[in-house]
Amino acid sequence: MDVRAIKEQFPILGQEVNGHPLVYLDSSATSQKPVSVIEAVAKYYRETNSNVHRGVHTLGTRATDQYEGAREKVRAFINAKSTAEVIFTRGTTTAINTIAWSYARANLKEGDEIVITPMEHHSNIIPWQQAAKATGATLKYIPLQEDGTVSLEDARETITPNTKIVAIAHVSNVLGTINPIKEITKIAHENNAVIVVDGAQGAPHMQVDVQDLDVDFYAFSGHKMCAPTGIGVLYGKRELLENMEPVEFGGEMIDFVNLYDSTWKELPWKFEAGTPIIAGAIGLGAAIDFLNEVGLDNILEHEKKLAAYAIDKLREVNGITIYGPKERAALVTFNLGEVHPHDTATVLDAEGIAVRAGHHCAQPLMKWLDVTATARASFYLYNTEEDVDRLVEGLLKAKEYFGDVL
Repeated sequence: MDVRAIKEQFPILGQEVNGHPLVYLDSSATSQKPVSVIEAVAKYYRETNSNVHRGVHTLGTRATDQYEGAREKVRAFINAKSTAEVIFTRGTTTAINTIAWSYARANLKEGDEIVITPMEHHSNIIPWQQAAKATGATLKYIPLQEDGTVSLEDARETITPNTKIVAIAHVSNVLGTINPIKEITKIAHENNAVIVVDGAQGAPHMQVDVQDLDVDFYAFSGHKMCAPTGIGVLYGKRELLENMEPVEFGGEMIDFVNLYDSTWKELPWKFEAGTPIIAGAIGLGAAIDFLNEVGLDNILEHEKKLAAYAIDKLREVNGITIYGPKERAALVTFNLGEVHPHDTATVLDAEGIAVRAGHHCAQPLMKWLDVTATARASFYLYNTEEDVDRLVEGLLKAKEYFGDVL
């Protein structure tokens, strides 16, 4: 895997920020886009721009073919059985909310349980809080180990015959924890519960096979995997999706409408009301082509080496606290002494280094860590060891600047 050649395909990474070459270490928030994706979206608007499924004219047919072609690319990317199981959404948040509104409210009652973990992104906490309040179900948490991992023993103790839904991140966006999804899925199914996986930090970085994992629902966002913003995917097993009601109405999800009743189209279109995110889907298809060309296994291997290198280098900086397990995905969350992460990130930005600072939409996890906020450096296929070295140099400058509070 030629990382330098890959990096050259991302035009934004060639710029200077504050007089320094840009080092972008915030891909967990959103990844950058290669030329092939940018051009695919631009080409759609230049040559094809039209609505889908509605017209018989040439542009409309071409747009429909490209839009549905992107759906097939997603199906193959996650190894779904059918394109009927691939719903285009605005992103992971919309996908999880769709499940919480449509599936949860129809299938939960008082006494039932929803099981999640304290490491979840807010988008995989709040929808379940609201579903519990609306149905009388109980929200339960699998406790975390000291290193921020989930033990299967704790999962078995928390998931009971009363559990109807288990919702868990494939990868923590703060700790980098890679959860044992296949094993937790088996535990959920042994208790006749369905499992919902937040794959926002999983799908961009590793091979996902939804049939092998046997998950019931899997949600992810395009913008974290080299695609445009505003496009995402909800995968669901066909038998579950067919028994769910849409949460939005109008446009192309309609089959027949009379004055007092209406019927819906078949899957996947019954969940795609209105004009869909056509350019975004085409861009997602181009991003999948790009990632497949590089190879997900190559990306995962590169990122694991980079994360290990980063941890080793950061540990050489006195005063650094690193959070999360030893085996992790391609991110490192840390604090520099008593310096507020926003101040650390500001100093790094002055050196042209972009990191994330704050609670990372994971306030319950911040409470568990006993901090108000952290800084996070997250890596992707275009990052190098030199980027990590620049991060360390920036942190050493931050130490000099904030020496009195370290």
